[in-house]
Amino acid sequence: MSTPSPPSGPTSSRFAPYRQALQALSARTGTALPSLVVSFAIVHELTAVVPIAGFFFGARALGVGERVVQTITSAEDDGSWAKEKCRAWVDEGGQWAQRVGRRYGMFGYVKRDRNAPDNQDTGEAEISTRLAGDAANAVLAYGLTKALLPVRIGLSLYLAPAFSRRVVDPLQRTVLRPFRRRSS
Repeated sequence: MSTPSPPSGPTSSRFAPYRQALQALSARTGTALPSLVVSFAIVHELTAVVPIAGFFFGARALGVGERVVQTITSAEDDGSWAKEKCRAWVDEGGQWAQRVGRRYGMFGYVKRDRNAPDNQDTGEAEISTRLAGDAANAVLAYGLTKALLPVRIGLSLYLAPAFSRRVVDPLQRTVLRPFRRRSS
């Protein structure tokens, strides 16, 4: 008698633990798996937008954005993981603030015309001089939100079943109702 072979393909081994965990969560909460995945994605994005706004306005009210960013960028490089990670978040945050600021005219950047060519070679000097005021607050908010990623993921997993039952499933039923056949 032959034993059944495991399913082949890249998704079978690489995503199997995640798929099993999601299926277990779906079975335990009584939430359909597709609805659970959509709910997780929405809640995860909300747990990014809300903290970014909160940290931005908090840093702006307290006036700490510039000082914190300057402290991180001017600290000696002793090879510690935490300092390297903070510097990476400041760099990513600076690029993010510049991209968003130029697109929407925020954080002290001038709104760029959408048809104008994207000038990516702005240079390090311009980016470092722009990390003042609201741009520095945006960079700080970005970095703090990145630091909260493990908490955001846990919170998203916790809230996804309830969000699915209360928001996604009723919305799905409302949208699909006109397309369902009526039973005679």
